Amino acid sequence: MNKKDIANIRKQFKLNNDRMNIQTIFNVYIMKGSSDIYHQECRPFGMLEQEQQELFLGNFKKVLTGSLDTKLFELKFQESAENHSRDILYEGLETGDLEEWQTQMLSMVAKMLKDKQYEMDLVITFIRGEYVKPTKRNSEDAEVSERDEVYAHSFILCSINKTEQPETSLLFDYVEREFKYNVVVDPIIKLTAPAAGFLYPCFTENSTDVNHILYSSGKANEPDFHFIEDVLNGEPVLTALEDKAVFEEIVKEVAGEEFDTATLANVYEEIHRVIDENEEEDTPRLDYKDVERVLKVSGVEDVEPEKVERAFQKVIDDEKYELKANNILPNFTSKSIKINTKVANIAISPQDLKYVKQVNYNGKRCLLIEVDEDAVIDGFKLIPEAF
Repeated sequence: MNKKDIANIRKQFKLNNDRMNIQTIFNVYIMKGSSDIYHQECRPFGMLEQEQQELFLGNFKKVLTGSLDTKLFELKFQESAENHSRDILYEGLETGDLEEWQTQMLSMVAKMLKDKQYEMDLVITFIRGEYVKPTKRNSEDAEVSERDEVYAHSFILCSINKTEQPETSLLFDYVEREFKYNVVVDPIIKLTAPAAGFLYPCFTENSTDVNHILYSSGKANEPDFHFIEDVLNGEPVLTALEDKAVFEEIVKEVAGEEFDTATLANVYEEIHRVIDENEEEDTPRLDYKDVERVLKVSGVEDVEPEKVERAFQKVIDDEKYELKANNILPNFTSKSIKINTKVANIAISPQDLKYVKQVNYNGKRCLLIEVDEDAVIDGFKLIPEAF
């Protein structure tokens, strides 16, 4: 799934939306420090009170919120695994029997609890539903409504939420006219910050992909590898930060650790050009040949295919590995590059990096920043000094 596919389904989680039909919600309450199911409840989603529906819909949107390879990870299932989650979820997706669906979801809960105990109570929520998408944009002059021709996708979404104890408080009773100590023992379910979750199957444009699952991590760049590999039976993944670190190590192996800002700016601009040219497609990937071309075009000397291939092998132990271009490029339109010194910290965008240079002035290293306007400090314009 790309970010557009995820955004399309995420925005459908709202009340009274005929493009999103959530048939059933199944909540399972797990006690902390054990593998026991304290309570389970399965109901038609439409039977919930509207306020409850709104809380859950907001929670489901949170599960699908975040950047790919940072909080959301599309996982390819392992080829084989005992009690494979792909089989459990596929059977749950296909069955029309409610009890059978609950049985399959409880099988997923059992995998989550196997060999693991949690430090707080958990609520694991499953929904099954159908998401429909028009086959084409609606036109005012069209004789056929966009509702008449749609792609229909059945799905299962899981949200895992922690609980917390409410704070004790002091209340004033208007009737009795006295202060009272209020103690609430019922735990609060943190629906605004899901600890993890997943969506099955994945949707690529208008087709369903039952061999991939979308995993949602509770924290950015901190996926739970036990959950990915042992619960979902997905193949290991690299986060965006790890992918960027791999790229940096490969470049250091090929070209060394010292770069001037003009060359580094050229590298970022070339990667941005690759992304821009493939905007309509999935995230472009760079193999060792692509990295070689990027470095050569950017002005890096002594770059050969064999040298880059060996660097891939040394750093990632896979000369066929492909880097995701979006992961290795700092945000091109924001001040995403940080230059930290003892004197000052500077933030600059990749496209403006070429205006920064490190120079020697009177035997001292200095940063030279080219500007096209007067610099102002605390309301005072700086006087240009002879260099």
